[in-house]
Amino acid sequence: MSDLGEITARLAALSDDELLAVLGTVTAGRPRLSWVHSAVVDATGLGHASSEGTVSPTTATPQAHDQEPSVGTSGQVGGLSPVPAVPVPPTGIPSGPEVGGYSPGGVPTFESVRDKVEQRFGTAQGMGELDRQTPAGRSTDEQWEAREKAARERLAQIRKSLHGNDVESNDP
Repeated sequence: MSDLGEITARLAALSDDELLAVLGTVTAGRPRLSWVHSAVVDATGLGHASSEGTVSPTTATPQAHDQEPSVGTSGQVGGLSPVPAVPVPPTGIPSGPEVGGYSPGGVPTFESVRDKVEQRFGTAQGMGELDRQTPAGRSTDEQWEAREKAARERLAQIRKSLHGNDVESNDP
């Protein structure tokens, strides 16, 4: 590797944006330097961008971070190009029309949820009305009414018998 003083001098000569780009590139994917990487990402204004979301579980991570570079590596830091900033819409400004009842973040809108509930309620109500129009539905309604009538008659009988017992016990 080249002289540490030379690398330090080259890094010191970079602008702040270029230095942040270099630091973000060299700390990406290094678990022990993740706190440095997140600080660099915050300083560049990119938010919490993480390279972990784009790595699939089958991707092999290199284990040679702490090893000395091979002889063929040039060791030049200035050869890296700064990473351009990703445009992020400012807060408070709508980012675009909601498509299909979902916000740009993938969250269902209140209107779409309300419409689904109303549609399901209407379908359930309609099914009940249709069921009552079929012969089986009519017979069920008739059975229900017959049971209700029988229950009312039995209750009236019980009340009548209780009132009859009260009158008999008061007449000694």
